[in-house]
Amino acid sequence: MRSERERLVDILEAIERIEKYALRGKNEFENDELIQNWMVSHIATIGEACRALPNDYQSQYSAVPWADIIGMRNLLVHH
Repeated sequence: MRSERERLVDILEAIERIEKYALRGKNEFENDELIQNWMVSHIATIGEACRALPNDYQSQYSAVPWADIIGMRNLLVHH
């Protein structure tokens, strides 16, 4: 089982990767299916990592919209 720290590193790495391609702009995103899939994959990684964090950890940081993040992952993966 992965630790909380490892899950948080997963989240940070996914954010960094998303930001790398987000800099290319909306137009490139809309016109490049590979970038779209890349971002969806990393958003899913973020949602999975958040879902795997223990409830007591999520409660400790209640300002983070955990349910929204996990919900976005579910929407993207199951849509």
